[in-house]
Parts: sequence; C-alpha cells; structure tokens
Amino acid sequence: MAGTASVAGEVFVDALPYFDQGYDAAGVREAAAALVEEETRRYRPTKNYLSYMPAPDFSAFETEIMRNEFERLAARQPMDLLSMKRYELPAPSSGQKNDITAWQECVNNSMAQLEHQAVRIENLELMSQYGTNAWKVYNDNLAFMIEMAQKELQKFRKQIQDLNWQRKNDQLAGGAKLREQESTWVTLVSKNYEIERAIVQLENEITQLRQQQGDENKENIRQDF
Repeated sequence: MAGTASVAGEVFVDALPYFDQGYDAAGVREAAAALVEEETRRYRPTKNYLSYMPAPDFSAFETEIMRNEFERLAARQPMDLLSMKRYELPAPSSGQKNDITAWQECVNNSMAQLEHQAVRIENLELMSQYGTNAWKVYNDNLAFMIEMAQKELQKFRKQIQDLNWQRKNDQLAGGAKLREQESTWVTLVSKNYEIERAIVQLENEITQLRQQQGDENKENIRQDF
C-alpha cells in the first residue's frame, strides 16, 4: 500500500512486504482484495493522464494493400483466390483459329512463360551454389543477435535482482529500526504507566495522611476543650 502523494510523482510507501508478517494468515488476502475492489469501485479519475500525448494515428503505417485488406475484412468479404491466369497457355478461340495475330499473341505468351521458367531455374542454380553460405552467414548473424539479446536479458535480470536485494535490505533495516523504536515506545509507555500509578498511589497516601492529620487535629482540639 502507498500513502497519499505529496507532489506529483512522489509516493510515500507505508508497507514493508519483506519485513511485515501475517500476509499468509487466513482471510488477509480476501480482506486486501475487498479493499482494492472497494477503492476501484468508488475511484473516479479527476484528469486525463494521457492528455499530454497526441491522439494516436492508427493508420500511420498502413499501406494501400493493408487498407484494402482491412476494408475487405470489415465488409466480411471473402479473400480473392490466387490468380493462375498468367501461367496459363490458352490457344486462340474457335473464332480466331485462322487469325495470325491471335496465334502470335499465344506464341509471345509461351515465350514469356518459357523465359520465366528459365529465370526460375537460374535462381535455383544460384541458390544451390551460393545459398548454403548465405544461410550460414544468416544463421551466424541470428546466433550473434540471440547471444547479445541473452546478455542484455541477463544484465536486466541482474539489475532487477540487485534492486530487489537492495529493497529487501532497506526494508529489513527499516523494519529492525521500527521494531527497536516500537520496543522503546513500549518501554516508555510502561514507565509512564508505572509513574502514573506511583503518582496515584502517592496522591492517595497524601490524601490519607492529610485526612489522618485532620482527624488528629480535631482530636487535639476536642481534648483542649
């Protein structure tokens, strides 16, 4: 739990979880959850904590293809099937069997498809020749990146562990000081109680002595007469 903040960003912590006892007692967790639930139910923010930030622009990184795809999903339309038209080699239609231009277009399309397949074969040959080394370099780069990320992760984990140890040591030291001060307070309160009891006893004795002296004076006066 944290106390009320005196200034923005400053919070006074009034709990020592590394030192306090009783968290595992029956009903403690339920009572804490009930307090949190009660506070969240009646808490109403008094200001917008994100007012200093500009309004988010969710379309800043959208491309035309992404925008069209989002619109298709919003309209619940099916995805367009992969078009295989450019890989087809259709013959001229029955009405164009004697059209030389139509046959020339078919020949050009066949040559384009043939060249495309030749380029694919060349790419496969290049990959078989140089792809292995390229993948080795790529895997080495990935391994280096993983190693650096793991080192960074270990560094952050160590920082977190050191911070938790520091918090634990500070809280244990603070708890020991609180316990010492509590013991001193109990001792002083006990002494105050003993002093107050002694004062009351002395006042009673003084009252009795005064009463006894008054009675003796009355007796002396009565004897004189």
